[in-house]
Amino acid sequence: MLEAECRWLLLIHQIPPKPNYFRVKIWRRLQRLGAVAVKNSVYVLPKGDQAQEDFQWVLREIAEGGGEATLCEARFVEGLTDEQIEELFQAARSSDYHQIAEDARRIAKSFPHNLTAEKNRAQAETEVERLKRRLAEVAAIDFFGAPGQEAAQGLVSELESKLRPIRSGTGNATLSKARLQNLRGSTWVTRKGIHVDRMASAWLIRRFVDPDVCLKFVPARGYKPEAGELRFDMFEAEFTHEGDRCTFQVLSDRFGFTDRALQAIAEIVHDIDLKDSKFSRQETHGIDLLVAGIAMAHKDDEIRLQRASAVFDDLYEYFRRKRP
Repeated sequence: MLEAECRWLLLIHQIPPKPNYFRVKIWRRLQRLGAVAVKNSVYVLPKGDQAQEDFQWVLREIAEGGGEATLCEARFVEGLTDEQIEELFQAARSSDYHQIAEDARRIAKSFPHNLTAEKNRAQAETEVERLKRRLAEVAAIDFFGAPGQEAAQGLVSELESKLRPIRSGTGNATLSKARLQNLRGSTWVTRKGIHVDRMASAWLIRRFVDPDVCLKFVPARGYKPEAGELRFDMFEAEFTHEGDRCTFQVLSDRFGFTDRALQAIAEIVHDIDLKDSKFSRQETHGIDLLVAGIAMAHKDDEIRLQRASAVFDDLYEYFRRKRP
C-alpha cells in the first residue's frame, strides 16, 4: 500500500529570547511568506519548490542569528487534518482581505472632493497604489482561495476608477437581449470551493441566462482562461465584484434583471458575502446558516451547487409571491 504524499513543509525553530527585534524580524518574514503556525515555533507552507526555497532562506537567517531550525516534509496523521490546515491559511488570508476592504472604504470616504488639484490627486494615487500593492502581496500567498479577495479587488478597482474615470460607452453597461442570447453555449468558469456568491451567481446564470450552461470549477491560482470562456467571481474575471457590489449584483445589473425577487436575493447574498449588513434583511441569517451547512457537508462543487440551487429556487418563489 502506497503511503499518502506529503503535502506540507514544516519549519520548526528555536530562537534566542534576546534580542527581541530578531524574533519579531523572523515572525514578520514568515508572515510575508504566507506561512501559518500550527504550534508555537512550528510553521507550515504547502509543499513546493518556491516554499522550500523560502523556508531555506529563513532557516539560514535563524541559524546566523544564533537560533536553531529544522525543515521537513510532513503529512498529518493524527490531530490536525489537511482540511483544517487549509482553513488556517484561508482564515489568515480572509483576515488580510477584510483589512484591505476596510482600508479601501476608509480611503473612499476621505477622498478629497477636488481631485483636479495636483496635491490632492498625488496623495490619493499614493494611497491607492499602496493598497494595490498590498492586495497583490496577499493574493500571491493566498494558496487556497480564501473568501474576500473579490470583494477587496472590487473596492480597490472602484478607487482606481475614481482617479481614472472609465470612458463613456465602456465598462458596466447593461447587456442587450441579443447579447444575452449570444452568451448561451458559453462555458462559465469560477474558482473551486464555491460559497454564497458563486453559488447564487451560478444559479442565476443557469436559471435565467442558459439552462444548459457548462460550468467549470478551477483552482484559485494560476488558471488561464480558454477561448470562449467567461469567468465570474474570481480575480480579473469578466463578471466579478465592482465597488461594494457582489458578483450576483453585478450579473443582475449587467443582464438588466429588474425582478424584485432577484433584488431581494441580491441583498441577502451581498450581506452574507461582504458582511457589511448594508441591507439587514431578516432572512439573511437563516440563508447564511443554510449556505454554511451546504459548504461544510459537501466538498464537491457540483453537489454544493445542486443543493444551493434548490434553496435559491424556493427563496425566489417566496419573494416572487410575497406581497410588497
